[in-house]
Amino acid sequence: MEEKKYQTECGDNCKKQKIKGIDCDVQNCVYHDGVSDCCAGKISVGPHSAKSSSGTVCATFKSREY
Repeated sequence: MEEKKYQTECGDNCKKQKIKGIDCDVQNCVYHDGVSDCCAGKISVGPHSAKSSSGTVCATFKSREY
């Protein structure tokens, strides 16, 4: 089975920039490494008015163009 190659915003630095302890399933984000890690370097989560985890969003998300 051939492994998919994802083009990330982080390019070849994705492994260096991945955020330890953050698991990400959003494969259509440019910061997703194609497995389960975020390589944005840092993330912003909001909004400040959230009352539960379902009311939060990753403000760093940037849609990947296929």
